Amino acid sequence: MALLPFLDRSHSIAKPGFNRWLVPPAALCIHLCIGQAYAFSVFNLPMTKLIGVTQSAPDDWNIPELGWIFSIAIFVLGFSAAIFGRWVEEGGPRQAMFASALCWAGGFLISAIGVYIHNIWSSISATA
Repeated sequence: MALLPFLDRSHSIAKPGFNRWLVPPAALCIHLCIGQAYAFSVFNLPMTKLIGVTQSAPDDWNIPELGWIFSIAIFVLGFSAAIFGRWVEEGGPRQAMFASALCWAGGFLISAIGVYIHNIWSSISATA
């Protein structure tokens, strides 16, 4: 990846004097992002009351519709691990984390737009 040389695998090797205590907080941040898919249930109830704030309105989404978002997200999580696992090994952790951060942030942005315009398919496609 000549465009972003700091993402090369050679930059992942620790130099003498590297503080190893920086690794656990970074790993924790990555694992918190991975767990975001399982934390989706926090959004279920508020997303069923987007139009009718205190009660569900006729145009609000229901739980089975929102269930597709989680189902597709978990499928894509496993499928992408199977498809891109080799690339992660060859490219190194920096490239993998950079690509996943772009996908993660992009998915949240597209989902937010889908919720704002009240379009369930925008929210679902953002997980894929």
